[in-house]
Amino acid sequence: MNAISDYFMMGGPWFMAVLTLLLALVFLAAWKAPAWVHSIGLIALACGFLFSVLGLYQMYDYMQAHGEIGLAVVYGGYKCGLVPVSYGTIIFIISQITYLCQKPRI
Repeated sequence: MNAISDYFMMGGPWFMAVLTLLLALVFLAAWKAPAWVHSIGLIALACGFLFSVLGLYQMYDYMQAHGEIGLAVVYGGYKCGLVPVSYGTIIFIISQITYLCQKPRI
């Protein structure tokens, strides 16, 4: 079982730091600017997909440079590539729950 810090490093420290900053902005916006919660969640989701694509691009670049690569390395690269999109999706879900809780009732 991996610790949270292992997933953080697996997803790329810079990518995950940006997503964590967006998570903090969701909570700050929920308090100070509730109208921005939905937009920040969408940005986190889009960044998660972008960072996953960039991570997979790095994996493909490595595979091209080194030729014959074992399947374990390829599957490990896919696993690492899914971490930012998973984190971005979790942030998006948190922002949507926050947005729905703040929405005025009819």
